[in-house]
Amino acid sequence: MSQPDLLLPHGRILRYHFHERLTHWVAAGSFIYLMLTGLAFWSPWLFWLALVFGGPQISRTLHPWAGLVFFFAVSYMYAMWSAQMYSTENDKEWWKNIEHYTKNEDDRMPPVGRYNPGQKLLFWGFVFCGLLLLASGVVLWFPEYIPWNLRLLRYAAVIVHPGAALLSIGLFMIHIYMSVFAERGAFGSVIRGDVSVEFAKRYHPIWYKEVVGDSTNPPK
Repeated sequence: MSQPDLLLPHGRILRYHFHERLTHWVAAGSFIYLMLTGLAFWSPWLFWLALVFGGPQISRTLHPWAGLVFFFAVSYMYAMWSAQMYSTENDKEWWKNIEHYTKNEDDRMPPVGRYNPGQKLLFWGFVFCGLLLLASGVVLWFPEYIPWNLRLLRYAAVIVHPGAALLSIGLFMIHIYMSVFAERGAFGSVIRGDVSVEFAKRYHPIWYKEVVGDSTNPPK
C-alpha cells in the first residue's frame, strides 16, 4: 500500500513526523544529561562534570527526574515504533552481510524497510536498558523504603544501574556512528523530518517502494 502523504515536493520524502522528532530529541537530551551526570557520580575522575551542571547537589537532585523523562520518552517511542522493529527474513540476510555495511558498500546489502536490523537492535537495546535503569534507579532513589531483609535488592541495584548505563552509552555511541557516518543524511532526518529520494533508495529501498507504491508520479 502506498503512502502518498509522505511524498514531498522537490524529490523529498517525509521520514519522521514532528511528534516523532520531538520525542526523539526529548529522549536524546535527557539521556545526554543522565550520561554526563551519571559518569560524574560513577568516577572521581569525572566528578568535574557535576560542577558543569550546577554542582553535585543539583545534579544529584535532577538526575532521577531526568531519568523519568527519558523513560517516558522511550516508552512513547516504543508505542510509536515497536510494531516496525521486529525481525524479518530480509533482516537475517542483512546480518550475514554486515561486513559490507561497515564498509559503506550499500549496493551489496540486502534491501531493508524503514529500519535496518542494526537500528532495530539499538531500539530494543534502549528499551531493555530503559527498563533496567528505571527499576534499579527507583531502588537507589528511595533506599530507605527497601526493607532490610531485601537488602540484596539494594546491592543488585548498585550493580545493575551502572551496568545498564554503560551498555546504553555503548548503544548511544553506535547510534551516533550509524546516523552520522553509516547513513549519510539520517541525522538530518530527525531535524528536518525528510530525506531525499536517493537516501531512501540507497539505504531503505523496501520502505521507498512502500511509500511510492503504484504512484504514477513518484518523486525524482
